Amino acid sequence: MSCMVWSTSSLAEGQVEVRVEGDYPALQENATNFIGTVEDRTAENLRRYANHAESQVREALRALGYYEPRIRWRVEGDDPPRLILDVVPGDPVRIANRDVRVEGEASADPAFEIGNLSAIAPGSILNHGDYDAVRQRILNRARKLGYFDGKFTARSLKVDPDAGEADIELVFASGPRYAFGEVTFEDDGTFERPLLNRFVQIRPGEPYDADRIAELDSDLSNSGYFASVIVSAQSEEAEDRRVPVQVRLTTRDPRSVAAGIGFSTDVGPRLRGTWTEHWINPMGHRRGAEMELSAPRQNVSAYYELPLDPPMTDAIRFTTGYQKEDIEDVNSERLTFGEQWRHELDNGWMRVLSLNWEKERYTIGDKPGDVELLLPGISFSKLVADSPLDPARGYRLQLDVSGAHRSVLSDADIAHVLGIAKGLITVGNGHRFLGRLQAGAVATNDFDDVPPSLRFFAGGDQSVRGYGYETLSPEDSDGDSVGGRYLLVGSVEYQYPLTNQWRLAAFVDKGNAIDNLTDPLATGVGLGIRWVSPVGPLRLDIARGLDEDLGGGWRLHFSMGPEL
Repeated sequence: MSCMVWSTSSLAEGQVEVRVEGDYPALQENATNFIGTVEDRTAENLRRYANHAESQVREALRALGYYEPRIRWRVEGDDPPRLILDVVPGDPVRIANRDVRVEGEASADPAFEIGNLSAIAPGSILNHGDYDAVRQRILNRARKLGYFDGKFTARSLKVDPDAGEADIELVFASGPRYAFGEVTFEDDGTFERPLLNRFVQIRPGEPYDADRIAELDSDLSNSGYFASVIVSAQSEEAEDRRVPVQVRLTTRDPRSVAAGIGFSTDVGPRLRGTWTEHWINPMGHRRGAEMELSAPRQNVSAYYELPLDPPMTDAIRFTTGYQKEDIEDVNSERLTFGEQWRHELDNGWMRVLSLNWEKERYTIGDKPGDVELLLPGISFSKLVADSPLDPARGYRLQLDVSGAHRSVLSDADIAHVLGIAKGLITVGNGHRFLGRLQAGAVATNDFDDVPPSLRFFAGGDQSVRGYGYETLSPEDSDGDSVGGRYLLVGSVEYQYPLTNQWRLAAFVDKGNAIDNLTDPLATGVGLGIRWVSPVGPLRLDIARGLDEDLGGGWRLHFSMGPEL
């Protein structure tokens, strides 16, 4: 007994329908797309149109390797009439021989990768799109790497429908690789030439690579100095196979002001305002100020920054700020002056050397304190992600170390260390797994001299969910939260994709701010929803703190910002 199966996933609209026998969704879709939508035809018009429709179906199937289909058509109904094309694909043409190679200078260039050729491997069903994709990939690679004289000396796809075989031959002669020429700027003279030259990582005579052009464009665009950046490198203008690079710049307005209202369950509603001078002189110096107001925290800060070499990563920044906090059992006022030297190392790590003077007046429970500290510090951080807004995989690592000594303008001996690690992977069809770990420690000969800003507190949206903001902490004899010597917080989260912008989340958080490493850790579990908005991910979580003796309970958490 035999059974004839007809595809029921017709994609046609209007009065023409293609029915491909068997399970061939790609053939069905391609044939339907070739024909398009046919409407407002009489039965007689459809009969005259049938031969054209049949040729379109044959062309669609040939593109996917089916050269000998059997097609029968008929017109059915009259209100409206429909043209039905019944298609038996027949046997496909398979690739018998494949010769794809690169000759010339590019054959010894490890950067010139043809890529995966499995789609046109001998024995595979011929797909004209796969053949064209390989050919175009070679051309694109040649243009990217500066093989502008390259051409195909052989480019053929020979098909023998009777034998059901096809032979592919692609031979690319690359010719020599071009190099970069001089980089020149066309601008209005706002910035001095040495500053602009420090953005240029391209050296004349280096092998051409289009990615270097894109990097220069990105670095200048992200500098904050320019409203428009156009970087061009035309091979037609090359001399002695050196491609000149021309940069046209339009300076942005020097100042901008922004204000916004936000909300998180940690601090509630908050108002934020910023004032920025993106450049104040031809050397590219900049300055700015920021204010943030919420019920438990108010702060204002200002900075003055000098770009270094290269200016897209390195800078010296002088800062000052005032912050007032009233959270749980801690009330503090802190005044700071400081300096930061930011430098990106050759291995991609960002290093920041800092020196901060801080004066903090505070009350913990009913115990007042007043301390001045000179805090030299060093931090290392690295972010690797495949997208800045909504990455599918990546990680962030950060280590901050600072300290103070009584012999150097300080009222206390303190060493403070904090490490943060975050990771994200995506498997399958959008299943995401996130991990987070925070660990910190304070070393001192008198913990009472350590101000609240250098003690550890846990709990809240970005810490252990299911507990109040900074409510996880050791307590004194009066039951007041006083902050801990150590911080241990970990989290594991799974996100299930609903759509491209919406995800469900399930998580487990565990951690605490403690005085002894053997002290108990609090656990929080919950479910949430994620929305990838145009300004970044928004998170809404319902969490349950499992340790009631540590303040756990049902809590709603709302926050926004990048996953890493």
